[in-house]
Amino acid sequence: MWIRPEITGKASQFGTLEEILALSTELEGVAPCIDFAHWHARTGKLNSYQEIASILEQVKERLGRTALDNMHIHVSGISYGKGGETKHLNLKESDFQYTELLKALRNYQAKGLVICESPNLEEDALLLQAAYNTL
Repeated sequence: MWIRPEITGKASQFGTLEEILALSTELEGVAPCIDFAHWHARTGKLNSYQEIASILEQVKERLGRTALDNMHIHVSGISYGKGGETKHLNLKESDFQYTELLKALRNYQAKGLVICESPNLEEDALLLQAAYNTL
């Protein structure tokens, strides 16, 4: 059994990338759930290819290549303010650069599970699939 603590969307909550990676290195059976929208909302950045790639690079450096081969990822659009996440949005209604995420996942040969958490998850899941297939 795996426990997958998630990067959280509010700065006041436990769940930075560093905190989740630290738990994953310290405890057996713990691996990160990388919620890219939450990280974007939490920081107000980390939305470009380079910034997303830096997250994947940190996962690889701290947990090894096997972590990239067994990822658990959440994706959605997100609305945020200075405190972080306010609500999830459909991808096209947000500023989340999902195509940059998909490019980084492809270039890092990431494998695993991607869960769409948009309000209209079926439509956005198909949007992600179609965008990935055009890369």
